[in-house]
Amino acid sequence: MEQFFYSPEFSSILQIIAIDIVLGGDNAIVIALACKNLPEKQRKLGIFYGALGAIVLRVLMVFFATYLLSIYGLKIIGGILLIWIGFKLCIDHQNINEKKNIQVQQDNKLLNAIKTIIIADFVMSLDNSLAIAAAADGNIYIVVFGLLLSIPIIIWGSKIILKMIDKFPQIILLGGILLGWIGGEMIQTDILTIDLYGTISWFTFAGALSVLIASYIFKFIKQK
Repeated sequence: MEQFFYSPEFSSILQIIAIDIVLGGDNAIVIALACKNLPEKQRKLGIFYGALGAIVLRVLMVFFATYLLSIYGLKIIGGILLIWIGFKLCIDHQNINEKKNIQVQQDNKLLNAIKTIIIADFVMSLDNSLAIAAAADGNIYIVVFGLLLSIPIIIWGSKIILKMIDKFPQIILLGGILLGWIGGEMIQTDILTIDLYGTISWFTFAGALSVLIASYIFKFIKQK
């Protein structure tokens, strides 16, 4: 047993746990932000389908992430898309607050939430899956362990964040800024960006700042 704690496998498991906690949190934030305006029953469905989509995408990406990440410009597109999602979630919240008395068909809201979650999950699964595969070092059992472990983290994390959003709506803007930060990080780590500009560290800040500024500009325009 003592040898196991000093083995490469145990080290890989610890890395997988850390990766799942950090990267699973990203997925949980997206799910929570997308489901925040749904009623309780719809929220549960949104969390379930969102978590299911995240896991299925991770399984697929584990096998294809290395190839996909070698495509020039793919992470740039994904990063821009993630920044847009962060902005959209922020302005959707503003619109809901301004139109509380307007009834929107809940089925459409649920489908829109699920679509937003799946798109964001796909983008983030590129890096997430590669991190899991790298930490597992080719051990399929550890890969499976990492994927299974991410399920409760994403589901429970989404529920906790949703409860926090209900009490502190300001978290929505912070979540959108975080998505902008992740999007900027994807852009700066794309092989095309690195080939053209080398290692750049300010894209993450620019991505986060763009969501913040765009959200305030939209709010200012709506007030006019």
